[in-house]
Amino acid sequence: MNCREVIREISNYIDGDLDASIKREIEAHLKHCKECQVIVDQTKLTVDIFCDSQLVELPADVRERLHEALRKKMHEARK
Repeated sequence: MNCREVIREISNYIDGDLDASIKREIEAHLKHCKECQVIVDQTKLTVDIFCDSQLVELPADVRERLHEALRKKMHEARK
């Protein structure tokens, strides 16, 4: 298994939704690839932080500016 294949399966690996043989291949790759180890660790940490966080209500003016920026970006992307 190479780095690209690990990255492609990272979500399934973290969620535990992999065939046992693919999981073993990923774990074998992670034993010798420090870069992929960092990516997996950071992705797990990000998921943990996100799942433990509480929703924060944005002030109306901030929400409107954000929506306007997104509309503008989407409009530019369609050109």
